[in-house]
Amino acid sequence: MDLYIDTADVSAWQELMPTGLFHGITTNPLLAHRAGLSYPDIDWPTLMGQAADLGAKELHCQVVGPEEGFADWAGERYDQGRQAGLRVVIKVPLTEPAIRVVPEIKALDGPILMTACYSAKQMFVASALGADYIAPYFGRMLEMGLPAYEALAQMLAIGELAGGKTRILVASLRDTRQMALLAEQGHDCFTIAPNIARDLMNDRNTIAAAAEFEEAARA
Repeated sequence: MDLYIDTADVSAWQELMPTGLFHGITTNPLLAHRAGLSYPDIDWPTLMGQAADLGAKELHCQVVGPEEGFADWAGERYDQGRQAGLRVVIKVPLTEPAIRVVPEIKALDGPILMTACYSAKQMFVASALGADYIAPYFGRMLEMGLPAYEALAQMLAIGELAGGKTRILVASLRDTRQMALLAEQGHDCFTIAPNIARDLMNDRNTIAAAAEFEEAARA
């Protein structure tokens, strides 16, 4: 089981990474915008150093710009990650022009995640490309009226037939209940927003029981 924090907000990293619950951090241009960052101007070496210092094993970064520049962009991030002592995973959207660039990125010998997945059929693409991860946008799928639970079960089956080399990193989750239902299917890799991470660590019945224990200890 691996959990990731899905945010580019460093203050959230500082709050949540020390819990020891999270394997790494996932980012994208939208998350950077929400955190007040200009994606093209990000100081990646500094950001990677902060992530590594907080105990992250991986940082997921998404390619931007014209597709012909993806490989160069990815190469820079891989090099910066190695210098920071961090495994950088390059996120590539599942569009045809981007898919065509994946072999060039793979030649750089770094991990790849295929992102913005909305359909089980895209698992065939990620598996055939030898991607390390694929990220289905589960919450968005549900909100669009798509059969999200069925699609993610199918993705597990496709991945197993393909040899299990592409791991499903479930993204766009809305609550911990969705995580539990997907774990029941067999999913074991999730990236979650800070509010879900906080909810994961809190249960009002557990809090009440702990208070009872303390009261008994003082009696």
